[in-house]
Amino acid sequence: MTTMGIDPAQLSDDDLLRELRRLHMTRSDTFFHGSDDALAHHTSRTNELEAEYLRRYPDREIDPFRLREGARQR
Repeated sequence: MTTMGIDPAQLSDDDLLRELRRLHMTRSDTFFHGSDDALAHHTSRTNELEAEYLRRYPDREIDPFRLREGARQR
């Protein structure tokens, strides 16, 4: 995996969360209006940061309404 920016493993938890939130906030704009290279970079960096988050928090809280069973209950 080629890291574009600071290696996600080197980020503090706060920095990792801040970077993830920022990428998620800018996704639509990048998708609809960014160049192909910008979209590819955005996707790659998002994948890197999300993989690091999942590595650190494998037992993260899962909202039961985000599961199939929860959706059926709605």
